[in-house]
Amino acid sequence: MTHQQLWSEYVKSAGIDPATPYDPWQYGGSDPDGLLRLTLDGVKTATASVCDIYAIDNSPLPQNGCYSVILDSEDNARCVIRTVSVTVCPFNEVTDRQAYLEGEGDRSLAYWRAAHQECFTRELSEDYRMEFKSDMLIVCEEFEVTYRV
Repeated sequence: MTHQQLWSEYVKSAGIDPATPYDPWQYGGSDPDGLLRLTLDGVKTATASVCDIYAIDNSPLPQNGCYSVILDSEDNARCVIRTVSVTVCPFNEVTDRQAYLEGEGDRSLAYWRAAHQECFTRELSEDYRMEFKSDMLIVCEEFEVTYRV
């Protein structure tokens, strides 16, 4: 199913304006389908991204109440999420709570830092020719799944 098809189903079922904006995307890193499974299972209710990338890509930062359609690794639309909280902080100040809500590994901050440093380092180097820094700003989002297929 395409993101447009899923969005159309969602807006009909939820009774919201079909012109409401949404952003289709898939999780980054080496296991986007695993992260999607955690989301669909209700384990993963948060995500994080490098703040500088939004400016480089000329994209707005996520806002409370914004919608996203989450795609699997083959670009099939699988669910709709709505952002319920956005904070921006340095990587080295991300909280235990954020790590836990992201639902990955053992859900500890130590695991989160190691996994995200590796992921962000690779993404920044390969896609943006930038270096990871421990004090770089990170966008931390909490979300709820509002529709799934």
